[in-house]
Amino acid sequence: MRILLIGGTGLISSAMARECEQRGDALTLITRGVSDAANRPGLATVIHADAKDPIALRSALRGARLRRERWDAVVQFVAFMPEQVADDVVTFAPLTDRYVLVATSAAYETFESFHALTEDTPLVNTEWDYAQHKIACEEALRENAPSAGLGFTIVRPAHTYGDAKIPAFTGNSRHPWTLVDRMRRGADIVVPGDGTALWTVTHASDVASGIRGLLDTEASLGRAVHITSDEALSWTGLYRTIAHAAGLSDEQFENLVVHVPSDALVAATPTQAGSIRGDKMHCAVYDTSLVKSLVPGWSAKTTFADGVAQAVAAFEAQPAWQTIDDDANAMFDRIGAIYREALQAAGHP
Repeated sequence: MRILLIGGTGLISSAMARECEQRGDALTLITRGVSDAANRPGLATVIHADAKDPIALRSALRGARLRRERWDAVVQFVAFMPEQVADDVVTFAPLTDRYVLVATSAAYETFESFHALTEDTPLVNTEWDYAQHKIACEEALRENAPSAGLGFTIVRPAHTYGDAKIPAFTGNSRHPWTLVDRMRRGADIVVPGDGTALWTVTHASDVASGIRGLLDTEASLGRAVHITSDEALSWTGLYRTIAHAAGLSDEQFENLVVHVPSDALVAATPTQAGSIRGDKMHCAVYDTSLVKSLVPGWSAKTTFADGVAQAVAAFEAQPAWQTIDDDANAMFDRIGAIYREALQAAGHP
């Protein structure tokens, strides 16, 4: 299959590139040329362009248009605004039979009772502008693609991790080694709430294989499909699994844990209010029956215990990745001390 990836060097997109290469696809990547070249498959054709600039993008693709080249699928990983998606429809309608928009499951409405999320769950997020923009991207695609004769599929990943990404509730996005470093040096580990809310994390390789599988069936055209693991962990369980991968015992981990409510974390890191209130403070458990029906044999095969152990090992093999977020460290130290003092004042041993 001839596949064009817009992105190709990010967490999910690089996993997708590897998946396509393993299947023998003819792969083209559109990148700005600033990401780590080591993430690029060796056999891929690379086009350097800013995918957010429609004029620059069309100029870079001019040769393909003149040669009347077509891709079987174009997968868009870096569209975050509806205007970009509308421009993409114009750009790619002459060049492909299928456009795949990578959206987000953070767009789903949240509930105060247990609710397994399906693709029919309403797209409502009043707290997080990122999710709101992704909802608008989906709307732009549905509004513009049919009249342009462009087939489309929407993919909604959830919280994704991989060799270059160790997941956490907050304060760990840009410098994922921060959490492991705190664990290994015995600093407070701030776990949200009582640590009992259920959360789903999915390895990037499983998301990539699901996306690639959707390209093989016309039944996925016009559909929105989330691709997630069936393994839902409590936040305490998730952090405990990371601690085990970092070499800590249960006793060591439990001595470090400080439970802090989401409101306090928002107060400590106001820039994360949308991500916390609009996403991570709620339970996220998914019904994956749709992707399994569309891609027979697919399931998320990487357990979190195995995947995060691989991630920690990957960071250990790459000292340059082991950067630390000093601001997050200071915030965790401050809020951890506040809550430990409060517990002592309340008579906690």
